[in-house]
Amino acid sequence: MPRTGMICAAMMVLATAGCATVDTASRNAVRVDLSATHAAPSMRLVDYEVRVPETLRVSEANLYYPQGDIVWRGEPMGDRYAQVKAIFDTSLGRAGRVVAGDLPVVARIEVKRFHAISEKARYTVGGVHSITFDLTFVDAGTGLPVVPTYEVRADLQGYGGKQAMLAEARGVTQKYRITRHLTDVLAQELAGSDTALLALAGPDAALR
Repeated sequence: MPRTGMICAAMMVLATAGCATVDTASRNAVRVDLSATHAAPSMRLVDYEVRVPETLRVSEANLYYPQGDIVWRGEPMGDRYAQVKAIFDTSLGRAGRVVAGDLPVVARIEVKRFHAISEKARYTVGGVHSITFDLTFVDAGTGLPVVPTYEVRADLQGYGGKQAMLAEARGVTQKYRITRHLTDVLAQELAGSDTALLALAGPDAALR
């Protein structure tokens, strides 16, 4: 399918799936180690594995900048490892539905950092959702890596103060934004290093 057709189809599927919101900040996602020598083809996701190692340190401290690898307040207190994994699972599933490339692959993700913002930061100055993970795409037929494992930094600006409260009132929660942001980032990776960014508008656009 031509690139333009693929992007249009992706936008239509995202809209009907209720996941058409991806923030402008997704354009700043950093793709590390994908160079001309490691260019990836357009891929089709057939399976995925997500690891959130329990060696990552969870912080529940209500500080402007808690010290920890996992800082997550977008859901009730509970198993933060499981909550972070579920966000990646959802994002991978959605990304896989909007990118239908040629090569069937299995995605393997190992989360290295999931540092959203605390209550104190969210309702005052805001901050950055700092998200880093290692990504490997494996050929589903041969089991061999399509490209070497590389790091993806998928940071997203977090709302603060009045902007955060307005967003919450519209249902645009931290979880809502981060899930859609990761969907976009992962769709870019699946589509290959030579493809244009899926620039998708969303209901929180006016809050940017």
